[in-house]
Amino acid sequence: QQLLAYETGVANTIDPLGGSYFIEALTDEMERQAEAYFKRIDEIGGVIPAIEVGFFQREIADAAFRYQQELEQKRRLVVGVNEFTVDDEPPIDILRIDPRLESEQSERVRQVRRKRDQAECSNALNGLRKAAAGTDNLMPYILDAVRAYATEGEIMHAMIEVFGTYTETAVV
Repeated sequence: QQLLAYETGVANTIDPLGGSYFIEALTDEMERQAEAYFKRIDEIGGVIPAIEVGFFQREIADAAFRYQQELEQKRRLVVGVNEFTVDDEPPIDILRIDPRLESEQSERVRQVRRKRDQAECSNALNGLRKAAAGTDNLMPYILDAVRAYATEGEIMHAMIEVFGTYTETAVV
């Protein structure tokens, strides 16, 4: 009940579903805001130019900042976060992993790489590179590489050689 009352705004009207007026008003407002947003993206030149100039990252950062301010100033109530909180919550158990497991797993990977058919693995990775340079679905080639015991890192490296890596535009 608290979630409904405080987070959805459903209690802001006497009968929120009566005649669906309230829901229709919310839907109309959401549609209006979405259309305005799409127009802004079109004015930038579309999605790709918007990504290149950091539009989406800036929007996400700004929205996160506004949301946090609303929480802190209690202009937005979220049950269990800034309203109806439990002060004596038990601490969360942290999963601690023995550092020896890393060295053991690294040794297992080295053994797999030593024992696999190197030519088969190399051919599978080359097939993946060739497919990545074209328009083929890469999943069959990735599975071939897996069956040839290529490591996840080797598979990723083969694709990075073709596609490169994405560097996010700095948002100021």
